[in-house]
Amino acid sequence: MAKISSFSLLNSPFSLLLPTRGNARLYLFALLSIFSLLFHHLSAANTAAAHPDFEGFDADEDEDFAHGDPISGEFIPPLRSAPPPISLSTPTPESHRAPPAPDSDQSQIQSPPSDQNPNPGSFVYWDEDEFEGIPQNLISPNENQVTPDSTSAGSESDSSSDNNTEKDLHSDSKFPKKLGSYSVEIACVSFLIMFTINYFTGKKENENLALAWASKFATKGSIFDRNFSLLGVGETEDSPLLLQEGRNVFKFYASGRRFCTGLLATMELKSRHDLISRLYDMVVPCKDEITFEVYMNDDAMDHVVFALARKKLAKTMQKEVRDLQRFAGLVNPPNGRKWVPEELQVVSESKEVASDLITDAVLDQVFSDKAYEKFGKGFISMHFSDQYLGSNKKMLVFKFALPSMNQMADMARLVALVPYYIDLIGKYKLSSQARSKTEAARSKVAQEMYKELQNARQDAMQKKKAEQRRKLEEAEAKLSAEALRRKEAKERARQMKKAVPKMKMTKGH
Repeated sequence: MAKISSFSLLNSPFSLLLPTRGNARLYLFALLSIFSLLFHHLSAANTAAAHPDFEGFDADEDEDFAHGDPISGEFIPPLRSAPPPISLSTPTPESHRAPPAPDSDQSQIQSPPSDQNPNPGSFVYWDEDEFEGIPQNLISPNENQVTPDSTSAGSESDSSSDNNTEKDLHSDSKFPKKLGSYSVEIACVSFLIMFTINYFTGKKENENLALAWASKFATKGSIFDRNFSLLGVGETEDSPLLLQEGRNVFKFYASGRRFCTGLLATMELKSRHDLISRLYDMVVPCKDEITFEVYMNDDAMDHVVFALARKKLAKTMQKEVRDLQRFAGLVNPPNGRKWVPEELQVVSESKEVASDLITDAVLDQVFSDKAYEKFGKGFISMHFSDQYLGSNKKMLVFKFALPSMNQMADMARLVALVPYYIDLIGKYKLSSQARSKTEAARSKVAQEMYKELQNARQDAMQKKKAEQRRKLEEAEAKLSAEALRRKEAKERARQMKKAVPKMKMTKGH
């Protein structure tokens, strides 16, 4: 009896391990499950050791994740799928998130995540079997993010390769585009180069034209050398003939002749040095002009107001030039006498003056029909007046157009008019009847000018008084009431003093 009991006591532990026939399958299934869990745990630990730099997890976190949380005592199952490849994105705070704590509040787990649109550059991986007890609504957003991330990771390589090929294909077409982007700069630089070249070439052309005129009419043996004793801007023989006041303005001076104090010729040429002016001249052509101003002596010119110009210009001069407006008028061609061509118009103080100044020699040399067609093309106007507006009242003004350098001899007859009219005006004397008319007209104009001067003086005095009155009113407006009362009292006293009759004291005998 005792043996039987001792045997049963020794075999009691093993009897606990031996299952009964009914539960043998259940025990076998449980053992297989335990072994599979252990095998899976070991494989996960080896994978974590092989990838220590896995993004989003540190070594300590992997160890804690493998052994579970010692505080809560719960075991967290390992990952069941192989980790994804290492991402090239920069680490972000979202990529280092730790798994949710199992002891956290259920209400906090069910709350929607604050970041609904995670950064696409960060790595986000979520396994629906990684954690247990997680609501489905938290799993679904991350599941949707797995596909774009995986597809973007896969498409990055394809897009990079496509971009490389596109860069290679379009590398040849970038050079023309860069040239097109500098079109404004290229145009500006080209304009500056053209402007610079035109500046020097145009300047040289004007200088050559002025020198061509001077060599033709102002050198030794020329017409001005025969009629004037001193040529040029200086007092010596070596002085320059021309004075350049601008890129297109040249002046010539001559003196030493009877009936006049001097002659000043001013050449106003085209602005060939200016590219814009040159382009404008192509649209609106203009001419090179030369103006001769002869300063007559006071006793060498009688009462003469005369002008000859083209019809349109003559009418304009008669309306705008002061001496022609006051003394002269348009003169019709006389009957039975040769006259200037129809293109020209005479403006004179009297018909006598006009007929005396347009002589037959002038008509034959310049102003006849045949001579004018050949030699008078460069004629613009001539104006003689003893009432000229300026510092010198007695003036002869000639204005001609300059031809080209090769055709400078064509204006020789026009230039010859200058010394011819100097002698003609210096010797010319009006008849007594014409002189009386001209003197009456000049006295009348003098009275009008005196009245205008008096009116101008009165207007100036009235403006001055009005200005003083305005200043006094402004000063009174700034005074105080007490000062105004004192001023009014002084004014009343002054008026009363004026009203009192003056008494004359006489001594009694």
